Amino acid sequence: MPIKIQRLIAILSVVLFLAKLTAWYLTHSVAIFTDALESTVNVITGFIGLYSVMLAAKPRDLNHPYGHGKVEFISAAIEGSLIFIAGVFIIYEAIGQLIEPTPLHELDYGILITGVAGLINFFAGTYAIQQGKKHKSATLEAAGKHLRVDAYSTFAIIAGLVLLLITGWQWLDSAVALIFALVIIVTGYRVVRKSLAGIMDEADEHLLEQVIDFIQNNRRPQWIDMHNMRVIQYGNVMHVDAHMTLPWYYRVADGEKEIHLLEEMIGKHFGNKIEIFVHIDACAPYSCKLCALPDCPVRQETFRQQTLWSSENVWVDSKHGKAVET
Repeated sequence: MPIKIQRLIAILSVVLFLAKLTAWYLTHSVAIFTDALESTVNVITGFIGLYSVMLAAKPRDLNHPYGHGKVEFISAAIEGSLIFIAGVFIIYEAIGQLIEPTPLHELDYGILITGVAGLINFFAGTYAIQQGKKHKSATLEAAGKHLRVDAYSTFAIIAGLVLLLITGWQWLDSAVALIFALVIIVTGYRVVRKSLAGIMDEADEHLLEQVIDFIQNNRRPQWIDMHNMRVIQYGNVMHVDAHMTLPWYYRVADGEKEIHLLEEMIGKHFGNKIEIFVHIDACAPYSCKLCALPDCPVRQETFRQQTLWSSENVWVDSKHGKAVET
């Protein structure tokens, strides 16, 4: 599904770029040129994004044991960089227009063409963001945000050009372009920042909290302890590493059953492909105070309380039982 959506975005970017280029040719407006220039970024990143989504969908292999999902972060970084560069170039053109104004022509047709393109970008961007979140695709989300920002800047540019038509103040053309060049630069920075965080495996604290809260709320009595947990998202694959303490007398098959159950629960709730690596620890005597298993045949001490799992204690590489006072 992400591949199909990204393919449509790439084709749409070419069509809208040609439409905006036509509007700029008709009007000679630097503000419309701003919009058209940003669309060139849409075209480039649309096809880069298509390639990255296709590559990210490939299964893991010997050379890429964790899959190909990180390519989406690289694609988003390229897109953000191009957005940033486009913003800088627009500032250069707008200042040049202020210094040596160029007569404007047929603004009514330019506004109409640009407005239709903006509406299409807005709806396409909204859909891409929704599908990007649904399929955990950084590329689709980045593309959708870029299309939405493009649409917002288009609407504001149209408002400025309408005001120009009413007042005749030609400097408004450059002023509007300068304002939205700054918006474009900030957007580019944010896209690059998020993509670099993914490339550097920066912890996604929000995702970690969501996973831990879900496991805590659906916890089984025999899951005595959970610690040293790490969660990271590569493309549409969620990787979960953790240590889990189970009753010491469980057989290997029993431990495997609990791991598969955990994997199935997380996958169904988050809608992800899951890769889970769980190290099984055997419970120790001090674990009895934390173990809520009602029919444990080898219990040595009375159950007192479970350790409530949260992002503050589950990521720590230490069992929690020793922290309970005797």
